[in-house]
Amino acid sequence: MAYKKKFVAGVVLGFVLSVPALAAQDAPLNASARAAVLKTLAESMRAKYIEPAAAERVARALARKNAEGGYASATSALAFSEALAQDLRDFSGDLHFGAKLEEPARKRSDGDASARSEVDAAREQVERAAFQIPKLERLPGNVGYIELRGFEDSESVAHAYTAAMSLMAGSDALILDLRRNGGGNPVSVAYLMSHFLPRGDVRHLNDFYDRRTDTTWQSWTVSTIAQRYDKPVYVLTSARTFSAGEECAYAFQTLKRGTLVGETTGGGANPVGWYGVGSGIVVAIPHGRVTNPITKTSWDHVGVKPDIAAPAAEALQTAHVTILRKLVAAAKEDSERTKLQRVLAMVEKGETEKPIYTLRGER
Repeated sequence: MAYKKKFVAGVVLGFVLSVPALAAQDAPLNASARAAVLKTLAESMRAKYIEPAAAERVARALARKNAEGGYASATSALAFSEALAQDLRDFSGDLHFGAKLEEPARKRSDGDASARSEVDAAREQVERAAFQIPKLERLPGNVGYIELRGFEDSESVAHAYTAAMSLMAGSDALILDLRRNGGGNPVSVAYLMSHFLPRGDVRHLNDFYDRRTDTTWQSWTVSTIAQRYDKPVYVLTSARTFSAGEECAYAFQTLKRGTLVGETTGGGANPVGWYGVGSGIVVAIPHGRVTNPITKTSWDHVGVKPDIAAPAAEALQTAHVTILRKLVAAAKEDSERTKLQRVLAMVEKGETEKPIYTLRGER
C-alpha cells in the first residue's frame, strides 16, 4: 500500500494554475512560424492527450482558426502563447490545458562553486511561501483554522503539515480553507489526508493512468504518521479551487471524513506535462486520467460539489456558525454552553473579538 514507484515529478495536478508564468524572452512571430507551432502542437496532442478524439477535434479547430486569420494579430511568441492557452481550454473544455513562454535556462558561472543546487533553490522558495500555509489560527469557540493555497512537493512540506496539525490537536473542530488552492502534488494530498484517519487506517485515494506509458500508479495514505486528528472537519471550496485542491476536497467527501462548504470547484482532475512546440512556447497537455476507487470516476469537468452551498466569500462564516451550533448543542455544562452561545451570536453577526491591551483592573 505504499506509493507506487512509477510516480514522477511531471505528474503534478494543477501545475497550470498553481505556478506563475515564468519570465522569458519574447520574440516576433510570423505566419509560417505560427503554422509550424500549430503543426507540432497537433502532433503532440494526438500522441499524448488523454482523449484522442478530443485531441483531433481541438487540433482541427486551431488549424481552422489559423486558416481564417484568427491569429494574425498574434505577432509575438507571448501573444500567440496567450491566445493558444485560451483557445485550448475553450475548444477542449479542459482547464488543465495551458501555454506560456519557455523558462530561459539559468545562467551560472562555470567556476561558481557556491551556486546552490536547483533543489535547494526550490526548497527555499517553498519555505518563503510558508509551505503554502499563509494562515493558521484558533478561531473563537476553540475552532482550528488552516488556509492551504497549494500542494508543494511532499518532501518539502510533509513536516509543515504535521506541525500544523500538531497545533490544531486541541481544537474541537477544524476548518481547512482550500478556496484559493490551485493544485500541486497529489502525493502531498495523500500525506495531508493521512492526518485525518485513525492510525492503521490506510486508504486508497485514486488511480492515476498515464497514456504516454500506458501505466497506472496508485495514491494511498501513509501509515507512519503519528499525528492524527479525529474531530469534525469542514473544508472550504470555491470556483477557484482546482486540481489537487479539488482532489483533497474530493477525498474528504468520498471518505465521509469532512463536510464541504462553499462553491462547486473548477473541475480539473487530469495530470499534465509541459511540452515544447517551437518558437519558445511550451504547452501543458493533460496526458493522464484520475479514477477514484469509490466513485469510479473523478471531478474532471464537473467539479466537486459542496455539502453546504454558500458563496465563497461567506463560506468561512457559514462553516464557523455551523460548527458553533453543534458545539452549543453538545455542551454538557451550562457555563460552557453560555460561553459558546455568546461566541455564536457574535459570529452570526459577522463580528470579531477585539483584543484587550490593558492590564487587568485598568479602565
